[in-house]
Amino acid sequence: MSKRTHEKITLRHLGGAAQPAAKPLTGKQIRALRDKENISQAVLAHHLRVTVGYVSQLERGERRPTGPTLVLLNVIQRRGLEAIL
Repeated sequence: MSKRTHEKITLRHLGGAAQPAAKPLTGKQIRALRDKENISQAVLAHHLRVTVGYVSQLERGERRPTGPTLVLLNVIQRRGLEAIL
């Protein structure tokens, strides 16, 4: 691989290996995650940049997390809250 090519590595060079998709989480899993981290709904909402009401809806199963919220929840689940601070 030439120096110029090496400077711009793309997914094509990595065999098309995209990042793994964030796995869906249930309300019980989100609640368990929050309990494990020993934080309130308000603290979790603050770190996710969402409302407390949205976190409550997630935990009750009324809504499912998507997009950046789902990704952040997956990171917290794998590595702990410290990973996003």
